[in-house]
Amino acid sequence: MAFRLLALFGLILGLAMPAAAQVSPSDETAIRETIQAQVDAFRRDDGEAAFGFASPSIRSLFGTPDVFMDMVRQGYRPVYRPQVFEFREIVTLHGLVTQKVHVIGPDGRPVTAYYPMSRLPDGSWRIEGCYLQAPDEHQA
Repeated sequence: MAFRLLALFGLILGLAMPAAAQVSPSDETAIRETIQAQVDAFRRDDGEAAFGFASPSIRSLFGTPDVFMDMVRQGYRPVYRPQVFEFREIVTLHGLVTQKVHVIGPDGRPVTAYYPMSRLPDGSWRIEGCYLQAPDEHQA
């Protein structure tokens, strides 16, 4: 069920046309630090830390760090073990501030990772999901 929800979310994002997001320089830094910290946690296989950077809705969907990490290992190898991880522009997709990242996965294939973000009441940013798009895929 969770994989279906992620696939549906990915399809929706794939059909959207991104627009430049209006975020402050400090928010841009905070967003990138949050994503980088999660990727660093993936590299250490630190499920607790990686799960902590996910939004409350994502944590609710997966329930535990172990279930979350199993999903990442199976479906998100490029961000789980990236060879290259380079931040690009921040855009808005379906009203969500979304960080684009150029990634080269462990297999050497490039993808664009889209990270929709949400701001918590305390002002911190959390990751609402991740959609991977191969460079040869076209957005409608």
